[in-house]
Amino acid sequence: MNGHCNGKGNDIVAEFHCNNELSIEAKKSALQRKHETSRKVAEDEWRLPCPLLEAAFSSILLREVGEDTDRHGLLRTPLRAANAMPSFSQLSEFGTEANAMQFFTEGDHENIHDILNVNDAIFDEDHDEMVIVKDIDMFSRCDHSVPFFGRVHIGYLPNKKGVGLSMLARIVKYFSQTLQVQERLTEQIATAISEALQPRGVAVVIEAKHMCMVMRGVQKINSRTVTSTMLGFFREDPKTRVEFLTLIK
Repeated sequence: MNGHCNGKGNDIVAEFHCNNELSIEAKKSALQRKHETSRKVAEDEWRLPCPLLEAAFSSILLREVGEDTDRHGLLRTPLRAANAMPSFSQLSEFGTEANAMQFFTEGDHENIHDILNVNDAIFDEDHDEMVIVKDIDMFSRCDHSVPFFGRVHIGYLPNKKGVGLSMLARIVKYFSQTLQVQERLTEQIATAISEALQPRGVAVVIEAKHMCMVMRGVQKINSRTVTSTMLGFFREDPKTRVEFLTLIK
């Protein structure tokens, strides 16, 4: 009987410990959720670039075009719009933490040299044949602040140096995340690669669709704009240029 009682006692003790552990885990989870909620509230507070920006978006994007700014779906729209383009005062106050929120204008606040100086991004390599990375997705906004998007094709002829392929996509991202003109964007990408690698040649072609032509004005929804920049051998040697243009098709 004592053994039976002891067995039941052990079961009760085990159940107590189990419930106690579950209770502790539940409390940890609750504290974690509370912490995450508090952190989100704090982030929302510092993410706001400037009250004037939020007010401006509320006025320009909503009120002045006849929208109800108190409508449920629009309550946080001015905040989200302002978060995408923080002011320089926010960058000064929060430093690099603010970079995560400045998606639309990230290129205005980064340094291309910091991007290119990542460890092992550029390396010694004897390969001297053409290197091509094509169909790099690109999203930007023109100087009228209307989006344009498309694909970037990059080729270069190495001169004893190579670069990590993802670095080419990072260069595209860097220059596209600012107010841009497609012609200038094409040239900036080619020039940055040329200066970083000192290759025998660089070629960049961008094919993009501009929403200013699709959504307003002439409204030609199927139009595409193609720009190119050829440096070094790609400019001087027609055969090299033709090979590149053939390979990116």
